Amino acid sequence: MRVLLAGGGTAGHTSPLLATADALRRRDPDLEVVCLGTPRGLETSVIPAAGYRLELVSPVPLSRSINADLFRTPARLRTSVNEAVAVLDRVRPDVVVGFGGYVSVPAYLAARRRKTTLVVHEGNALPGIANKLGARFTPYVATSFPGTKLPHAVVTGLPIRRMIATLDRSARRAEALEFFGLAPERPTVLVTGGSQGAQRINNAIAASAAAFAAAGVQVLHIVGPKGEARPDFGAARASDAPAYRIEQYVDRMDLAYAAADLVVCRAGSNTVTEVSGVGLPAVFVPLPIGNGEQALNARPVVDAGGGLLVADAAFTPEWVASTVPALAADHDRREQMGRAASGVIPLDADERLADLIETAARGGAAR
Repeated sequence: MRVLLAGGGTAGHTSPLLATADALRRRDPDLEVVCLGTPRGLETSVIPAAGYRLELVSPVPLSRSINADLFRTPARLRTSVNEAVAVLDRVRPDVVVGFGGYVSVPAYLAARRRKTTLVVHEGNALPGIANKLGARFTPYVATSFPGTKLPHAVVTGLPIRRMIATLDRSARRAEALEFFGLAPERPTVLVTGGSQGAQRINNAIAASAAAFAAAGVQVLHIVGPKGEARPDFGAARASDAPAYRIEQYVDRMDLAYAAADLVVCRAGSNTVTEVSGVGLPAVFVPLPIGNGEQALNARPVVDAGGGLLVADAAFTPEWVASTVPALAADHDRREQMGRAASGVIPLDADERLADLIETAARGGAAR
């Protein structure tokens, strides 16, 4: 079987693509997997590094304004679709799988032109334009969250890294705390704004450093490659005060999750899936741009009692100081939230989506 996986631009598209590719390869090491991306995205580095062949087509961003760039879109789309058709003719896949984003539109249109079986996976609770289009062409549609409005949709969850999906936080806790130089007797708050960091989160947490110290709570703060945090401890810090660790970037997020008792984070689909899947109670601070999809991503976990949802503008040092340290120090409440979170989102989405892809390739029923 040959599979063409289309997705790129950001980790939100490339991470589930790679997790799905790995799941398919585990089932059949001889399976031919080819990926489709654009020259602009993260895929140009991470897909070849993962050992998968990458084909490229021209990007077709859609202007949100009525301007000269918008009127160039039809010609750009024709070029990109023709390039995608050429890739299909070279690869001759049994099935095309799209994960949304710029590269998926030409992939969907090329698959339709060549009458190639199509599978669509939507990562966010609110579907994007590309997947709204793709879902019209196929009965094989998968979503990450319940309630996503796409035709024929079946909830598989979001494919994530095996190092996270198989994580036993309790079993790895001692190793994780030692790895980051944290104390085993203190509760730990993990702070992360995603792969690029989030300066509002960084500033509000750092300004509340004295409140965390007063509550006996240690902080593992991932500020992002270009981010910074200047913790304000108020008066002179005691020598036995809880640790406040600042990291620019952490590539062992499995250990970061294992060390944590509570996480403060954005609400991208990957983040929501990972933190809730491993049973980590969360304070979600959705990115305040886009169509509000991040708040919708977090909503099922919050409604189940596994997290708190606070608007970006409301995430102030005052709110943090009055809410987060006390929550982190409340063992019973944390445990209750963690149990609630872990029951919401499946961690075997890579296998579920692989099942759907194999079904599609055989021409079987979508459900």
